[in-house]
Amino acid sequence: MAETFKFTDERFADIQMLRYRLDGFEDLTLKQKLYIYYLAKATLCGRDIVTDQFGRHNLLIRKTLEAVYENFVGDRTSHDFQALTVYLKRVWFSNGIHHHYGCEKFVPDFSEPFFIEAVRQVGADKLPLAEGQTVDSLLDELCPVIFNPSVQAKRVNQKDGDDLVKTSACNYYENLSQKEVEDFYASMRNPEDQTPISYGLNSTLRKHADGTIHEDVWKEGGLYGHAIKHIVNWLEKAAEVAENPQQTKIINLLISYYRTGDLHVFDQYSIEWLKEQEGRIDFINGFIEVYGDPLGIKASWEGIVTYKDLVATRRTQTISQNAQWFEDHSPVDPRFRKTKVVGVTANVVCSAMLGGDEYPSTAIGINLPNADWIRASHGSKSITIGNLTHAYNQAARGNGFLDEYVIDDATRALILKYGDLCDDLHTDLHECLGHGSGQLLPGVSADALGAYGSTIEEARADLFGLYYIADAKLVELGLVPDADAYRSQYYTYLMNGLMTQLTRIKPGHEIEEAHMRNRALVARWTLANYPSALSLTQRDGKTYLQVNDYELLRQAFATLLAEIQRIKSEGDFDGARSMVEQYAIHVDSVLHEEMLERYAKLGIAPYKGFLNPHMTLEQSADGTITDVRLDYSETYEHQMLRYSSEYGYL
Repeated sequence: MAETFKFTDERFADIQMLRYRLDGFEDLTLKQKLYIYYLAKATLCGRDIVTDQFGRHNLLIRKTLEAVYENFVGDRTSHDFQALTVYLKRVWFSNGIHHHYGCEKFVPDFSEPFFIEAVRQVGADKLPLAEGQTVDSLLDELCPVIFNPSVQAKRVNQKDGDDLVKTSACNYYENLSQKEVEDFYASMRNPEDQTPISYGLNSTLRKHADGTIHEDVWKEGGLYGHAIKHIVNWLEKAAEVAENPQQTKIINLLISYYRTGDLHVFDQYSIEWLKEQEGRIDFINGFIEVYGDPLGIKASWEGIVTYKDLVATRRTQTISQNAQWFEDHSPVDPRFRKTKVVGVTANVVCSAMLGGDEYPSTAIGINLPNADWIRASHGSKSITIGNLTHAYNQAARGNGFLDEYVIDDATRALILKYGDLCDDLHTDLHECLGHGSGQLLPGVSADALGAYGSTIEEARADLFGLYYIADAKLVELGLVPDADAYRSQYYTYLMNGLMTQLTRIKPGHEIEEAHMRNRALVARWTLANYPSALSLTQRDGKTYLQVNDYELLRQAFATLLAEIQRIKSEGDFDGARSMVEQYAIHVDSVLHEEMLERYAKLGIAPYKGFLNPHMTLEQSADGTITDVRLDYSETYEHQMLRYSSEYGYL
């Protein structure tokens, strides 16, 4: 029996921790529960990988802070120790010393002398000292990284004109310039290759003292090999209790990929993963998304285990079954549409375990694989994670946000009536169809848009969802109750892109994260080009979004979608650069100050993250496994320290 469940938990800095419930888990068979359990263990084993990927000092800093936290003998109620505790919680949350969303380095609120003295008090035997290293040399290494604002200032820098490799603190490149990296991978690509591997996806690129450039591949026996070995061990156990032979096949391919680092095998795995549709349980485990690399080449490690919500999945299946209709009626140039949509599948799922770059902050929808040629030839698989969106919705109830930012009672009533439904539906359309829609022209590289590629791709998927959520086809399919529902999504999306997402940005900073840039691009382009449809207006000294013509908004989204798809399909780097630089990055300081001031009065944490359930095996007296137990009572600190102890493989 699971422990008593509660949605909300701890708050610190700008973060609120939530819990998610595994509804229906108790109805699964013991074999299915064990399959989830073993996949969950594999999901947790990669935690140290992503921490190291996000910065070369991150693991050392985290382990040092944990040693201080657990062994500090001074006044634990003092300002400095409490500030160090918050800093450690942020490091846990972001898998490093940079903000998980804004990518700027945390500013510690404890003093450097306090930190030095606290570390010295711990004792060398409890600190993460390398062979021959002293406490003083450890401090000499860490203090500039923690306390000097100019050292490793941004995890991912995407400022136009900067050398993005040299100015980003992410740990994917060593002693290299942006041009050297781009030239290295450009020399590998063959424009005639119709099935190219994702060059550089799973390696660290280094330039040695003799000037040679070499890839250190992330694999068993290679870089991150110790953690990967443990991932493989749990995957092998999962393969023994898989629901069907296809699941066993894909796990074995994934293991082969982990052991060889061969990206051709990764492509084979991705194709076979797409074919698996019969089982209720699914997972993602590996080096997948490239948002953490300023050049969009290297992938962070992530993991998630899910099982289908059989009732809610009917919604996404309805969408995917009509994928060809949506593609055929898209407002983009027919040259950029798929003539035949293949393999589009979508499910609403419950998350059972989060790991790596999906933990504690996670996506609520996922569409994979990312390789364009696999999408074109074999399709894509999408998930909307229902129990996470439910937790978000529960946390937002009655927090005063709509009262503060929505222009009038009628619009608030519209959002309260349709908001949750349309949020989920837009996520479905974005993931199920948006990412899988359209095609590149022959000879266009998937990497042609460079650092702007992620923003353009997310804008493309969002616009696809925005255009179709207002279509009469959705009423016909029974996905929305009436023709007015879409207005809720239009209002909240544009309000977020123009105004309220600014509450996530510090004063003086610009928009960095790809999804935030995408929303700003869509909203600001629409405001600039369709002023009769919407405006920002003042009431009682406050700024509000005023929508004057919802139908015209849909025309605006159609026009922008057509242009964004053209940029993507033609590989128009200059067009992408112009669009992103003009609309997606810069912040109006006056509006920003207003948003921050109004938001602060609400007392809402702008970011949310999740605690995982603690899974343990129940056994009979003779050692036979009888059940998988779920415990929802674990605190944030206990879970993080337990993970560091149980899964600290690097």
